[in-house]
Amino acid sequence: MESAKNIFSYRKYWAQRFGVAPVLPMNLSQMEALGWDSCDIILVTGDAYVDHPSFGMAVIGRTLEAQGFRVGIISQPDWRSADDFQSLGKPNLFFGVTSGNMDSMVNRYTADRKIRSNDAYSPNGEGGKRPDRSVIVYSQRCREAYKDVPIVIGGIEASLRRIAHYDYWSDKVRHSVLVDAKADMLVYGNAERQVVALAHRLAAKEPIETITDIRGTAFVRKTIPPEFQVIESTSLDVPGPAHGRDNPYQDPYADPMEDTAPTEAPQQVVVRLDSKRRSKHESASNAVIRMPSYAKVKSNKELYAHASRILHKETNPGNAKALYQPHGDRGVWINPPPIPLTTKELDAVFELPYTRQPHPVYGNANIPAYEMIRFSINIMRGCFGGCTFCSITEHEGRIIQSRSEDSIIREIETLRDSVPGFTGVISDLGGPTANMYRLACKSEQIEAACKRLSCVHPTICKNLNTDHAPLIHLYRRARQLKGIKKVVIASGLRYDLAVQSPEYVKELVTHHVGGYLKIAPEHTESGPLSKMMKPGMEAYYRFKELFDQYSKAAGKEQYLIPYFIAAHPGTRDEDMLQLALWLKQNGFRADQVQTFLPSPMATATAMYYSGKNPLHRLDKHSETVSIPKGAKTRRLHKAFLRYHDPDNWPLLREALKNMGRSDLIGNGKKHLVPKWQPAGTDAHASSRRTSGKTTKPFRTQHSGEIPTTSRKRAARRG
Repeated sequence: MESAKNIFSYRKYWAQRFGVAPVLPMNLSQMEALGWDSCDIILVTGDAYVDHPSFGMAVIGRTLEAQGFRVGIISQPDWRSADDFQSLGKPNLFFGVTSGNMDSMVNRYTADRKIRSNDAYSPNGEGGKRPDRSVIVYSQRCREAYKDVPIVIGGIEASLRRIAHYDYWSDKVRHSVLVDAKADMLVYGNAERQVVALAHRLAAKEPIETITDIRGTAFVRKTIPPEFQVIESTSLDVPGPAHGRDNPYQDPYADPMEDTAPTEAPQQVVVRLDSKRRSKHESASNAVIRMPSYAKVKSNKELYAHASRILHKETNPGNAKALYQPHGDRGVWINPPPIPLTTKELDAVFELPYTRQPHPVYGNANIPAYEMIRFSINIMRGCFGGCTFCSITEHEGRIIQSRSEDSIIREIETLRDSVPGFTGVISDLGGPTANMYRLACKSEQIEAACKRLSCVHPTICKNLNTDHAPLIHLYRRARQLKGIKKVVIASGLRYDLAVQSPEYVKELVTHHVGGYLKIAPEHTESGPLSKMMKPGMEAYYRFKELFDQYSKAAGKEQYLIPYFIAAHPGTRDEDMLQLALWLKQNGFRADQVQTFLPSPMATATAMYYSGKNPLHRLDKHSETVSIPKGAKTRRLHKAFLRYHDPDNWPLLREALKNMGRSDLIGNGKKHLVPKWQPAGTDAHASSRRTSGKTTKPFRTQHSGEIPTTSRKRAARRG
């Protein structure tokens, strides 16, 4: 993989003379106190400003400050006018716009499209502090405030909408967010590398429209430059029935409503690859892959799935090509992903002078998301699991970026010595996945050439280093620090990796579990699991065996809390029934459950929308995926996860009868739901009218791994 310039090796901007700000300013009076007459860069965010490395605006802000730039923050502005967007004056270089740490639609709406009453990233959890599709709305207001200032969008909302995408909330395919926001540039991923490079080039008076070579960026351009070799995406993966021989200069997705002339110029090399030419052309540094147009993926679900597959195949920084997707008479150009940060760079990012507290402007207000991570430490980035429903891999990449052990220890000491309220307990020492620290491909050459979507599915790659020794050493060193009473591991655990190192499981269970450990099998049946790219239950049983063994050896009573997803693509009613029977057999009663939410750009979302499986080649033999759609079906799948809730019993009884499984309705241990309906439930009145019988009172019982008293603690992901 090619190297990249260290982000802290640039010559600092002249404004470094103002020094480091105690906190980045949020109003003019704070700017004046720092001696500033203007901001070089203004970051607009939908979150409350917390100066902590778990909050994106703080990381980008402090990283740019370390380059010498004056950075201001506009947090949760009133989007109904441009007034708040003028509160810090006109930025000298650009506006950086993000919805915040969460996608604004996921933040505001549940999987059932119901409005959430609160917002964990707002003071006192108050909801309604950001607009729907915040990136688009904020960009429009920035343009109204200062029409000639470049607008750069980023964060998870922009990152996951960089191409034409299915939008669950409007139930339609939308443009790339870059087009709708009318922004000048989109940066995807964590983006420190590209934002730093962009800021210095803009400071050098380079027009933003000429900056087209920074990796990890996307922008709109009308034509594919003639020096680029165009590879048709359909020659990499042929969707649908086999086509006849094509005119090499004809766009196979040409739409009568679109002007395709700019990309049909005869001087441009257009390649449709065959097996003999594939390696040569795919390795060309000046190659770009032309994707199906917005108009085509909007009207053709198979091409939508095809576009999703191509996008996910082009995410390895070692071999990814630029992508071009026509949108009308222009197109969205997406450069290959950025080169991951080195350990030295990542250490420097996390050791910038964060206060690790909310901005003083919030006073004593409680910010729930901050309280959750207040005493946690992030040790790495990225995830090579490739779970199809998850956005981590799409945003942070598959290559693990790990901090050094010394840097992590220094941050623990800083937290211990400077953060008010610290009691000696580290609430988490993890990241996107708890146990991928320092795990990587054994060969840099193999890693740079790999196009696998996951290093652990369908089996763990033989080239993956699964040595947990560095993580074990880190745990031991962390808990031996003076003033540290306990280090809890709360991040999601990849248990199929953990069982490769029984010594790690022993270390974890003996010292770092607070009574309950959350893991995510997500399902028990092979059909849904294959669409999720999750391991089978064999790995779960092996991990549980080790967990129980080492808990007993340590003299501790500890429990596993498994997570499951309802209504995931590929899930049939019968699959959910089998999962419910497994839950009952093992004594699990989940208080909260997760229903699949089709987030933009996820592979599972492509399945949900298209009914096809983009994990495999999309041709005339493509697998058709069963999709649980419709409110009633999604309610039923959720009800199976909460088989113990009396309010769900009428729905489950009806479903069991329709499935020919009336044998599971009864009052014995072998039954899933009883025949009677308890008083005080929603369905009690109608049940009493139809049965004419007096119902028995409902009693909560427990017969498995998790004590009844712990159910409220076993909160599910929402």
